[in-house]
Amino acid sequence: MSDSRKALFIIFIVLILDQWLKIWVKTNMYIGQEFRIFGDWFIIHFIENNGMAFGINIPGEFGKIALSLFRILAISVIGWYLFRLAKEKVNFLMVASISLIFAGALGNIIDSAFYGLIFNDSYYHVAEFLPENGGYASFLHGRVVDMFYFPIINSHFPDWFPFLGSRQFIFFRPVFNIADSSITCGVILFILFQKRFGKN
Repeated sequence: MSDSRKALFIIFIVLILDQWLKIWVKTNMYIGQEFRIFGDWFIIHFIENNGMAFGINIPGEFGKIALSLFRILAISVIGWYLFRLAKEKVNFLMVASISLIFAGALGNIIDSAFYGLIFNDSYYHVAEFLPENGGYASFLHGRVVDMFYFPIINSHFPDWFPFLGSRQFIFFRPVFNIADSSITCGVILFILFQKRFGKN
């Protein structure tokens, strides 16, 4: 199998898993609903966000449009770069890392671009697919679906700790999705094996 096909396979698998899980959560849960997979440290917790990976947000209408346009530009550049890499004889780990980053970025832009059009909102009720009254937002104004929550450590800072004494401490606090994980894994893979990539 050529590197191009391997890259497409990675992207396809990530997108299918990411969108399948997001659609399942969107059509079976309402915002804030959760259920535990393994005790108190692996929880499916449904939230939506307007921003970047792990719930980082750019406030305001301009922030949302700017983020969506940036995502589209970034996906275009990454896709072009990935196409070039796949055609050259480079270490496949590099192709795989860029494929994961591309798939994750594309997975989240799908939410932003289309979920507002094809779903109604998920506040206090389960969303409908293609509702009669239309979706909850216009093109590029949809929200990204997140669900993985790993509060492995849930404790409090000691009283003597500067500024944060007795405040709650949770690790890992951000709620994320498969697309976020794909981007993170791609970046980590790139960093760990960058020496093998040589001049590329």
